[in-house]
Parts: sequence; structure tokens; C-alpha cells
Amino acid sequence: MQLPFVSNLRVYLPRESYTAEEMHYLQSRLDPEQNPVSVDAQELADSLGRVSRGTANPIPTPNVDRVRVFSMVEGGPLLYAPNQVVARSLTATAELLSGPMAQLAKLVVPDVEWDRHLERLEEAPIQGAALQTRTSTWGIPFSWFTLVYANDRMEVIEANGKVLTVRIQVPVPVAVQRAGRTLKMLSEMAPDLDLFEELDELHGWLESFSDAGVVELDYGPLASRVHPDESPADVHAGLQCLADGDLTGAAAAYRRLANRWVPIRSLARAS
Repeated sequence: MQLPFVSNLRVYLPRESYTAEEMHYLQSRLDPEQNPVSVDAQELADSLGRVSRGTANPIPTPNVDRVRVFSMVEGGPLLYAPNQVVARSLTATAELLSGPMAQLAKLVVPDVEWDRHLERLEEAPIQGAALQTRTSTWGIPFSWFTLVYANDRMEVIEANGKVLTVRIQVPVPVAVQRAGRTLKMLSEMAPDLDLFEELDELHGWLESFSDAGVVELDYGPLASRVHPDESPADVHAGLQCLADGDLTGAAAAYRRLANRWVPIRSLARAS
């Protein structure tokens, strides 16, 4: 069975961004012995445990909240990124229960289980904070690539000759500046593109975080399919061509992106 390829865009924040209560909770969920892949393994085990359990409620509980730590330089200040899996599940489930699939959703998450979940949420003070992680399945949104370049800080995580993931990190102010610059160009040249709306929302999200934070694009397992990946370069090249009025060049960049990502996204429909 092929498990879904899950990628993440997460923000690491300094200790000063949290209240004392929130920091205490983060410390309680933090594995001091974590390494570049241990939290991934824990999150995968947590996810498989939820989908295989016999109860009617697939929503996670606070005991599976995980916290990643990161530093841009060796010996530098630690930054924190809680996965906030409970809060993110709460948001997604609330949208599902209020949308056109509400009746079907209630078969999966009955009202009584939803009420219990809301009660559990009170156990985790960090859940009310701004979400620091965005997740994408079976591909990476092109808007995420506007935030990074090939020469940014990059970690290639390997084991037994296989690429497990690739992570690219940039300071929050740099990511905000890049997103803002691209937004300005798109507003003038192509405001009707879906990318404009996606990037506008992403830009607003990033602006809400401390300038001392770091944004990380984590490819996850699909890195093994695309590394070394030229998508950031292709996205930037296509946007530059668009700004220059070179529609042929922009179309060529898009074709390169489509040839790389359409086969991966098609795996979501494979039997």
C-alpha cells in the first residue's frame, strides 16, 4: 500500500513568542533526544494508529502533539514548531461539519465524539495559538516555492542511500519579502491567476509571525521522487518571464512543473 505523500510548510518560533503556560506545554511534549527523522516516525505511527483504531472518532488527542526544535546555526537559540495536530484537526473537522458534506461527516465524527474532542482541546493550551504548520498531500503548492531559492539553507535527510526528505529554511522576514514582491508583480500582470489568491493568503499568514522565526519547506517522503528538485527555479523563472511579457517562456516553465508534479498527484487516484 502506498501511503500518501505529505509535505509541510512550518514556522519555527523563538521562546519569546509563547506565554509561560504555552512554553510549559511545549516542553512537556518535546522529546529532548529527537533527531531529524524521529519526529517524522512518531507522527507516522500516530497517524496509522488513528486510522486503524476501532473507535468512531478519528480525531487525534493531545497526547500525540509533537514539538520540533531547530536552530539556523550551531549553538544558536532554539526555535520551536509544535505540530498542533489536534488544533489542525479541529479546524479541518469544523469546516467539514459546516460544509456540503456535513451529513456524511457526522457519520464519521458523531456529535457526541465531536463534543468530547472539544473537551479534550482544553487540555492543551497551545491549541488556541496561531497554527504554525500547513500540510499538503500528493504534491507541494506552487505558492510555497515562491518563498525559497536553490541557494537557501537546505538539509537533505538520507538513510541507507535513500532520500527521506529535503528541508529548506529561510528567515520569516525573507519569506514575507519574497511573497510580497511576487504578489505585487502578479497584481499588476496576472491578478486572475489562482496563484495570486493562494499567495495573498499565504503572505498574510506569514506576516502574523515573529521576525525572529524561520520558515521551513519540508518535502517529506515525496523528496525521494523529485530530488534534486528544480521546482523553485522553475516557478521563479516562470514568474520572471510573466513579468517580462515572455508568455512562451512562462508556458515552458509551467510545462516543466506539470511534467514533474502531475504524475505524483495522479498517484492519489491510483488503485
